[in-house]
Amino acid sequence: MSDIKKRGLGRGLGALMPEAAGATKAPVTPRTYFSAGIEDLYPSPEQPRRRFDDTKLDELAESMKAHGVIVPLVVRPRSEGGYFLIAGERRWRAAQRAGLHAVPVVVQDVEESTAFERALVENLQRADLGPLEEAAAYQRMVDHLGYSHEHIAERIGKDRSTVANMVRLLKLPAPVRQLVDESRLSMGHARALLGLDEAAAIERAARTVVDRGLSVRATEALVKKARAPEKPAKPGPAKSASVRDLEERLTRSLGGPVKITEDAPGKSGRIEIRYMDLDHLERLLDRLL
Repeated sequence: MSDIKKRGLGRGLGALMPEAAGATKAPVTPRTYFSAGIEDLYPSPEQPRRRFDDTKLDELAESMKAHGVIVPLVVRPRSEGGYFLIAGERRWRAAQRAGLHAVPVVVQDVEESTAFERALVENLQRADLGPLEEAAAYQRMVDHLGYSHEHIAERIGKDRSTVANMVRLLKLPAPVRQLVDESRLSMGHARALLGLDEAAAIERAARTVVDRGLSVRATEALVKKARAPEKPAKPGPAKSASVRDLEERLTRSLGGPVKITEDAPGKSGRIEIRYMDLDHLERLLDRLL
C-alpha cells in the first residue's frame, strides 16, 4: 500500500487509475461557440473592406464598454494557430479600442472561397462597402475563384449588369478613384465619367465636376459634350464683287475695318465697323452723327 501511495503521490488521480490495456480515449469535440482572446483573432485576407471609419469605430467601442459584444464574430481556423475573421472585423477592432480581452466567436470550418463570399455578403447586407471596395471584391472573385459576372450576381442576389458596372469602376484613373474613395464623387458621377476614353480626359472632367459641384446629370452632359466632335463652322455665302468693293471703300473712308454681311443677296444685311482706339471711335461718331 505504501508503494502505491509513493508512486501516485503528486501525480493526480490518473496515476491511481491507469487505463485498461487497449482502451481508447473519447474523441474531443471541437468547440464551435466560445469566448476567444483578442490576440487569437486575425483579420481575414478575404476581407473586401479596406477602410474603417474611426469615428464609427469609437462610437461602437463606447457601446461595447457599456454592453459588451452582443453579436458573436464568425471565424475559421487558421493553420498557424488562432482564427481568421470571416465576419466581424469592425467589431474586433472596436473591441480592442474598448479594452476588451476576449470576444464571443462562432467557428465555421469553411474553404477560402466560401469565407470570402460570406465576408462579402455580410458587408453588402450592412451597406458597409464603398463602391471601389465592392468592385475590387467582385474582380477578386473573377481572378481567384474563376467566377463569371453572372455567377457572382447569382451568389450575392444582384443583377449581372450591376456587377459588371461596378467592376468597370476599376478602370478609372487612380486620382479619380481617390475622389470616389473620399466620397467627393458618387457612383453615378464615376459611371458617367467612364464614358470618356482617355485617362487624361477623365481626370480633367472629374476635377471640373468636383470644382463646380456638378450633379450626375450635369456630369453626363459634360461627358457628352466632350465626346462630341467639334463641328466646323459653316462657310458663309460668297460675297459679290460689289459688296467687296463697298467694304474696301468704307474701310478707307472710315479708317478702320468694315464688314458687310448679307442675309440674302440683294436684300437685308448688316454693317460691322471696328474702331481701333477711343480716338478713332470719337472720329467715327463725329462723322456718323
